[in-house]
Amino acid sequence: MHIRPYHPAVDSSASDVPADGGSERSRPAGLLRNATFGLLAQVTTSVFTAVLTLYLVRALEPSGFGLFALALTIGGICLLLADAGMSNSAARFIAERRDNPGAIAQLFSDALRLKLVLGGLVALALVALAEPIAAAYGHPELTWPLRGIALAVLANALLLLCLQTFIATGRLRSNLRVIFLESAMESTASITLVALGGGATGAAFGRAIGYGFGALIAALAVRSLYGNLAFRLRGSMRRARELLTYAGPLFVTNSAYTLYSSVDVLLIGALLNAAAVGLFSAPMRLMVVLGLVGIAVSNAVAPRLALSDSGHRDVASFRTSLRLLMIFQAALVAPVVVWAEPVIVLLLGADYRESADVLRLLAPFMFLAGISPLISNAVDYLGRAARRIPIVFSALVINAVIDVTLIPIIGVEAGAIGTSVAYMVYVPGHMWLCRQVIDVPLRPLGATLARVLAAAAAMAAVLLASGTRELSAGEWIFGVLGGTAAFCVVLVLSREVSLAELRAFVALVRLRARGRTAGAASGD
Repeated sequence: MHIRPYHPAVDSSASDVPADGGSERSRPAGLLRNATFGLLAQVTTSVFTAVLTLYLVRALEPSGFGLFALALTIGGICLLLADAGMSNSAARFIAERRDNPGAIAQLFSDALRLKLVLGGLVALALVALAEPIAAAYGHPELTWPLRGIALAVLANALLLLCLQTFIATGRLRSNLRVIFLESAMESTASITLVALGGGATGAAFGRAIGYGFGALIAALAVRSLYGNLAFRLRGSMRRARELLTYAGPLFVTNSAYTLYSSVDVLLIGALLNAAAVGLFSAPMRLMVVLGLVGIAVSNAVAPRLALSDSGHRDVASFRTSLRLLMIFQAALVAPVVVWAEPVIVLLLGADYRESADVLRLLAPFMFLAGISPLISNAVDYLGRAARRIPIVFSALVINAVIDVTLIPIIGVEAGAIGTSVAYMVYVPGHMWLCRQVIDVPLRPLGATLARVLAAAAAMAAVLLASGTRELSAGEWIFGVLGGTAAFCVVLVLSREVSLAELRAFVALVRLRARGRTAGAASGD
C-alpha cells in the first residue's frame, strides 16, 4: 500500500541556502554509516549520563536525588507543551523533502518560530508556578530545582528541533558532534555545581547550562547547512498551519507517552515520599541507558520509511534492524534479572540495594523499550501518528491503574510492574499499525523471539552459577564471558544467527577498519 507523500508548500529556490546543502563532508551518509554515527552518539550520551547519574545518586543521596527526579519529571511534562509535537512533525516533512535544501530551511524556520513562542511561554509559566508546585508536593526545597529545569525546557525544545532535522536528513554525524558537546557541558556543569554545594538545584541548573550550550552549537550547525533562511523569523502561515496539522496527533501521543513515563514517579512521590522516588528513578535511569542502541538504530532507519518523491520506502532495513534489536536486547535480560542486586550495589551503592527488585521487574520493559523507538518512530514517518493515540492512552491507563492499586500495598515495585505490563500493550499495538502500511511478517519475528529468549535463559544459567549477591572479580569475569558465550552458542545452534552472517559481519568490520585506516592516511 502506498500513500502519496504530503508536502507543505515550500519555495525551493531560496537564494540564501547553500546550493549543495552544505559541504561535501556534511552530505547525508549511508545507512550503515548513519547507524554507526547514531550508535556513537547514543554511546556518548549514555557514558555521560551514566557518569552523571552515578555521581548524583551518591552525592545527593535518595532524598536529594528524589527531588531532582521530581523536577525532571515535571520538566518533561512541560517540554511536551514547549515542543507541541513540532520537532517530529517537521522531521516527517523534512524527511520527505530531504533532497531539497531550500524546502528544508523554510520548514525549519516555520517550526522554529512556533518553538520560540511556545517554549518561552512554558518556561515563564514554570518559573512562576514553581513555588506553588513545590508546596503542593510538601517540599519547598523543590522550588529552585524547578526553576532551573524551566530554563532547560526552553533550551531542550530548541535543541530537539535541530537534532530531529539532522536525523530526518540523514546527517547523524552532526547529531554526534552536538550530543557530545552538550553532554560534556551538562555533566561538567552539573557535577561542578553539586560539588560546590548546590544540591538538587545545582543539578537542575547544570542541566540548563548543558542544553543551552547544545542548542547554540546545533543552531550553528543548521546555519552552516541551510543558510540564513533557516532562521528567518517571518514565513508562511500556510506552512505553519500544515506543520501544526500533523503536530496535533503527535502532541497527543507524545503527551500521553510522557505521562505514561512519568506517572510512576508522580504517583510514588504523592503516595510515598521523595526517597521512594529516588529508589525507583535510579534503576529507571539505567534502563534508559540500556535502551540507547535502539534509539540509535531508529534514528538511522525510521526516516527511510517516509515515502519519498519516487514512492520508495526502505522496508527491508526496517525488518532487519528489528530482528537485530531483538537479539541485542535479549542479551541484556539475563543480567538484569539474575544480577540485579550486585549490579545495583556496584553502580549505585548499598543505599540503593532496595532498588534491585525494581530492576528485576523492569526486565520485560527493558527488552521491549529497546525495539520500541524503531517501531513507534516508524509509525510517525509512515504518516499514521493519529492512530497511535488509542494505544498510548491504553498503556497510560493500564500503568496508572496498576500503580494506584499496588503502590499502597507493595511500594515502589508497583511502578515497575505497571511500566512493564503497559509496554506489553504499547509495543505490539504499534507493530500492528506498522503492518497496516508495510509488509512485516509476524511468524519470523515470533521465531526470533523464541530463540533469543532461549539464548537469554542459557546466559542466565551461567550467571546463576557465578552467584547472585556479592561477586568477586573472578565471578564477574566468568559470568560475563561465560554468559555471553552461552548466549551466542544458542543463537548459532538454533540457527537464529548463521555462520555465514558471522563471517559477513567480521568481513564488514575488517573492511570498515581498512577504510578508516585509508582515510586517516589520506588526511580525510
